[in-house]
Amino acid sequence: MSDLVIVESPAKAKTIKKYLGSGYEVVASMGHVRDLPKSRLSVDIKKNFAPKYEIIKGKEKLVDDLKSAAEKSEHIYLATDPDREGEAISWHLAYILGLPTDETNRVEFNEITKSGVTNGMSHPRSINIDLVNAQQARRILDRLVGYKLSPFISQKIRRGLSAGRVQSVAVRIIVDREEEIRKFKPEEYWSIDAKFIPKGSRKSFSASLYSDENGKIKITNGEQADKIEADLQDAEYVITKVKNGTRKKSPAPPFITSTLQQEASRKLGFQSRRTMKVAQELYEGVDIEGMGATGLITYMRTDSLRISNVAIEEVTEYIKNAYGEKFLPPKPRFFKSRSNAQDGHEAIRPSMPSLTPDSVKASLTSDQYKLYKLIWNRFTASQMADCIQKTTQADIVANGYTFKASGYRVDFEGFTTLYVESKDVEEEKTTQLPPLEKDMIVRCKELKKNQHFTQPPARYTEASLIKALEEYGIGRPSTYAATITTITSHEYVKREGKSLVPTELGEVTTNLMKERFPKIVNVKFTNQMEEDLDKVEKGTEEWHALLNEFYGDFDKTLKKAKADMEGVKLHLKEDETDIICDKCGRQMVVKVGRYGKFIACPGYPECKNIIKYVEKTGVKCPKCGGDVIIKRTKTKRIFYGCSNYPECDFVSWNEPTNEKCPQCGGILFKKKGKKPTLFCATEGCGYTKTADTDDK
Repeated sequence: MSDLVIVESPAKAKTIKKYLGSGYEVVASMGHVRDLPKSRLSVDIKKNFAPKYEIIKGKEKLVDDLKSAAEKSEHIYLATDPDREGEAISWHLAYILGLPTDETNRVEFNEITKSGVTNGMSHPRSINIDLVNAQQARRILDRLVGYKLSPFISQKIRRGLSAGRVQSVAVRIIVDREEEIRKFKPEEYWSIDAKFIPKGSRKSFSASLYSDENGKIKITNGEQADKIEADLQDAEYVITKVKNGTRKKSPAPPFITSTLQQEASRKLGFQSRRTMKVAQELYEGVDIEGMGATGLITYMRTDSLRISNVAIEEVTEYIKNAYGEKFLPPKPRFFKSRSNAQDGHEAIRPSMPSLTPDSVKASLTSDQYKLYKLIWNRFTASQMADCIQKTTQADIVANGYTFKASGYRVDFEGFTTLYVESKDVEEEKTTQLPPLEKDMIVRCKELKKNQHFTQPPARYTEASLIKALEEYGIGRPSTYAATITTITSHEYVKREGKSLVPTELGEVTTNLMKERFPKIVNVKFTNQMEEDLDKVEKGTEEWHALLNEFYGDFDKTLKKAKADMEGVKLHLKEDETDIICDKCGRQMVVKVGRYGKFIACPGYPECKNIIKYVEKTGVKCPKCGGDVIIKRTKTKRIFYGCSNYPECDFVSWNEPTNEKCPQCGGILFKKKGKKPTLFCATEGCGYTKTADTDDK
């Protein structure tokens, strides 16, 4: 009889089977097999919040196959993902297969490599019931909030809406930022910048006005700037201070889940869902030429910065051979995790540091290669030497006004030869200054006044929202991708370029939640819930008590909201259309039904007129002149077609624009991506240009 190993995905099963050999049968559960059914609450509140789990619809045959395989096996190992969800899946599998929960049959693989699998199989343990209870508590909390609150929100605003313990807070964060932007009042200020040329030199350098005789100066209007400019007319500029120094720039730590999502958004333009999908593929195993199925990275759901000594030894050896001893730091780097980090796994790193991105590129998809290279570069750079920069700061004085100049040159590239972390806000670039000395007279080549206005805070992007959620302690890094997908697909938030902008629906819903359910959308309260769930995981808090404490207050609040708002319906301006009902003359509105949006007369039930909802692009069909409309496939993928279909068969995956091709007069289409381009689809033309920039 062979031993049975149950994992979550077929790809992972294939990779692990390669390492375990013929004595093992490795099968996949395809994720969860038992859960709270979607059709009802499935939580018995009166019986201490007892969950009513069922086999997930459509997985009955899979469960029968698992039972059959288990009966034929001598030993059964539960090797689901090494986190809360994975632990819960193992617990559900144990229940279905009749396995004792105290049996040492639970194994974990932090990396899907020969050593990772061997190590996991040689250290089986029993199921961690505290971890399971933390997952159950979270699942039931989310079910109570979603199933009790969503119908209320839908009744008061629009059919089909949802509320959630984490998603509603995420929307509130975005809505609050939008309110900050609206309330922001710009203040005028001026800067005075100069370009100087040292005596005997041709190279100029830049400096900015910093102070006058009374200290640091703030220029608030044009008259003040004009006066300073006049004071500096024909003035002699003298360098009064030069300070040379050295600074070290250290590398960023290896990735954790949240920073991987942020950096993939900034550098690759990946949405968080795409990042996690590709990371899962790299972890579970990819067919590498000459190696077979191989897991390329460690587990991608982690908030720990811990690195194994073996990995540090391997990457140190690689850096020494590829770059030389001088690119190694004096001693290996170890990074400190956040105080509330789960330290069960290492940071996200290559499972085999010697396996460079270029050596496996031919075996990877484009997305897999880009993400693996990002992870590999970040990890390798984290164990490289500091970047050494020689800095210069100079004060230039004229008529009591002081200008400051600063610059640097790279003395030793160190880790920056491989990787530099991106930032949400670009840092001001500084360049190298020419040789400067104290008491040197410099010529002012240019003196320029610049008017500025203070800017409102920036809208959130996926990267900055994930960073905010992590800092506030909202949700877990593994849930961020799903949260962002939910709030955009439910149209609480829309994307404008990389920015996340609240819709009217998002604002109205958030304001209702703030007024009626302030705790649910309170950042501190939600953070406290996360800390309480962590206590359940550590075994220091009882999960039923946590649920009971939450639900008592929540239930009272919900009942009061229902009583206070009986008969009240909130209306959205964005639901109004410019279409007049041809039966009764009313202005028709957008409604949401079981099968999506449709346009209806607001006079229902007196008038039951409805028409099909279409999203116009504002572009005319290049074939027949009809309206180009947005359409969706069964998987929700967007494409574009003519409203006169089937009479007109125009269709395109790329978005048509109103811009005409300068070469042939055809319309230009927009191809999305990190660098969007406009192109002409007319056969034989070939014209392209970067969107919103010059021709190329």
